[in-house]
Amino acid sequence: MLLDHLQNSRDVDNWRENEPLFSVPAPVAKKQTIEVRDPLHVFVKLSAAELPVLNCRAFQRLRHIHQLAMSYLVYPGATHRRFEHSLGVMELGTRIFDVVIDAEHLTDEVRDIVPTDPFDREYWRRVLRVAALCHDTGHLPFSHAAERELLPEGADHETLTEQIVRSGEMQAVWQEMKLDPSDIVLLAVEPEDVGVLPPWQAILNEIITGASFGADRMDYLLRDSLHVGVAYGRFDHFRLIDTLRILPPAPVDAGQIDEQNARDPEPQLGIEVGGLESAEALVLARYFMFSQVYLHRVRRIYDIHLKDFLQAWLPDGRFSLDIDTHIATTDNEVLAAMQTAAHDRGHPGHIHARRIVYREHFKVLYAPTPDELAANDEAAHQVYAAAVDRYGEDSVRFDRYTKGAGSAEFPVLQANGKAGSSTSVSGVLAKVPEASTHHVFVAREAFDDARKWVDANLASLTEPRAEEVDDPDDGKEGS
Repeated sequence: MLLDHLQNSRDVDNWRENEPLFSVPAPVAKKQTIEVRDPLHVFVKLSAAELPVLNCRAFQRLRHIHQLAMSYLVYPGATHRRFEHSLGVMELGTRIFDVVIDAEHLTDEVRDIVPTDPFDREYWRRVLRVAALCHDTGHLPFSHAAERELLPEGADHETLTEQIVRSGEMQAVWQEMKLDPSDIVLLAVEPEDVGVLPPWQAILNEIITGASFGADRMDYLLRDSLHVGVAYGRFDHFRLIDTLRILPPAPVDAGQIDEQNARDPEPQLGIEVGGLESAEALVLARYFMFSQVYLHRVRRIYDIHLKDFLQAWLPDGRFSLDIDTHIATTDNEVLAAMQTAAHDRGHPGHIHARRIVYREHFKVLYAPTPDELAANDEAAHQVYAAAVDRYGEDSVRFDRYTKGAGSAEFPVLQANGKAGSSTSVSGVLAKVPEASTHHVFVAREAFDDARKWVDANLASLTEPRAEEVDDPDDGKEGS
């Protein structure tokens, strides 16, 4: 062993004698995968080719757009942004894509809509990933707050998203990635904004924006629940994704055919029966998040005050559809303007800014009970109209908003190999109620008097009335 040791030592000495004084290190290969830490998905991975999308102005802007508007004034942890949400949608969308196109998961009824060429499959996988990244780039500051009233007639954030994807700045990115921007648009925006889609593109669009199993919905429920600090939005998304399938529509009785069935005769995302409980949990999570978080009364009134401020601050009371202006306008600019206006009595948005900055928001004057709504679904609107007459339009706000359970109707692949309707197979999905809010708010300086007035006159104020001609302003109040 000693001889072996000496021999090894001589070999080392000879190696050192022959080693050059200076050596050039071997070139390091360019890193092909980038990992982004995420509190929900742990790591989100991007290829080097996708980095230009991540680094473009429109996507980096999402670092400064709150996911839940001003909810952080109610839930302090709700400071997360559209940036990380979009990364999460890409991550979940990719997982769904890989599961549903797996040859073992395709039935003969749907196999022909999935491309067989590996090149085509890889192309659409790349399109889906960047479409998921870009799907929220058109959002206004503070996301959905009063979008309808703050954009030109007929426009929404999907309009801006499409313009960004097709913009000159992004053309060079798509050319380098060898992607067609028209394909990205088809997947990034909801179908009503792009028209009827071919079956394959319809499935891919559904993977991102779908009302039942869209990655957008899954990520925002899980992420919002995490940051708000509630358990309502949690569901077993691992099990859910593993059991997702492309399925033919479930058969519908002739007497039950509705507009949705008539529009969607093509295959769609469904689920194996083993994942049904996870699908039920998703639908219930959405209901609870709307009823307990998204429709929280203080959160809603802050949205209304924000809308009032923006209408006073913006030129002509609306955001521009110019892309450069859009990219340059984030929550930061709005918050800075709001701080200035709150201290400037001459600013047209002064009073609305004060309501937010100094937490002087309107208080709930009236919210009908379920029994009162059952007796008269216009009860809150009647109290609102009477309060406006008594206290003036500037001192009263009305908020009526209803959100259904989403699409609880989807095909379920049963143990016998046949697709059934989810609402027939599940005893839960057919019974999920709508989440709704009916609130009348009043300025806090008038609240004490208004509260006594409502208590003394509630029966007469909410008495059902004969049907009237539709109020052209009905439904436009609030956000």
